[in-house]
Amino acid sequence: MLIFAPAYGWIIHVAGWRSCFWFIGAFGFLLTIIWFYYFNSVRQHSRISDAEVDYIEKGGGLVEVDDLKVTRTNGKGSTLNWTTIKLLLSQRMLVGIYVGQYCITTLTWFFISWFPIYLSQARHMSILKVGLAAALPGLCGGCGGILGGVISDKLLHSGYSLSFARKAPIMAGMALSMTMIACNYAHAQSLMLLLMSISFFGKGIGALGWTVISDTSPPGMVGLNGALFNLIGNMAGITTPLIIGYLVQKTGSFDDALIFVGITALCAIVSYGPIVGEIKRLEPFALAPVLKNL
Repeated sequence: MLIFAPAYGWIIHVAGWRSCFWFIGAFGFLLTIIWFYYFNSVRQHSRISDAEVDYIEKGGGLVEVDDLKVTRTNGKGSTLNWTTIKLLLSQRMLVGIYVGQYCITTLTWFFISWFPIYLSQARHMSILKVGLAAALPGLCGGCGGILGGVISDKLLHSGYSLSFARKAPIMAGMALSMTMIACNYAHAQSLMLLLMSISFFGKGIGALGWTVISDTSPPGMVGLNGALFNLIGNMAGITTPLIIGYLVQKTGSFDDALIFVGITALCAIVSYGPIVGEIKRLEPFALAPVLKNL
């Protein structure tokens, strides 16, 4: 968003909106080539040390993915089946994390899908100005993403619990994101951009979902847990544009849309608060009684 918003504005102004699809398609193809060239499994990476491999393994990461064999449980087949999915979805902590990610991703999709339209229709900016203005919250969001990780690690290394070190940045970031609602009362363009930048900055600080997934996934289930996390979180990519479109069409303004996104940030705070509870790694033996009853 930081790089492409101004680029899209310029491309649309010069060559029309269809050219954006050619541009991003060519860029994606280039990234695919680069990824295949540089991607390595953990142990095969040329720049990793034995100490780093041990650190990853102790943290629950899979360092022998290429040699990993699917295990079987009580003759019922692979543990990576629908029963295991039901098992993960039965855990209150994980459900809270999934719902929290859905709420956080709603903020992302507002800025991706409707924020440029908001600037154009509600704030009457030109295409070129929209591209430049949309980049500012993106820049703040990127800085917030880095800062959120730094804060979380600092809290953890200072002796705070894992739950506090992860939850504090997430909940504080979502509280900052709620400042978006104040844009309904900000008539100056500069004040509106400041509030939107603070909102996306807060979203960046709170974007620690994948870190929490790494902290909580049972050994050997990081991929499956992450898949459910992504599935539920990215459903916001479907619902957010539809809900905001409905609200804008029904009311003729973006006021309710901004309130909707702000309330979603509040829901993320609730999800990571009482629903998630203590953040801890789920061990296989702790899940066995649930698996037995499924």
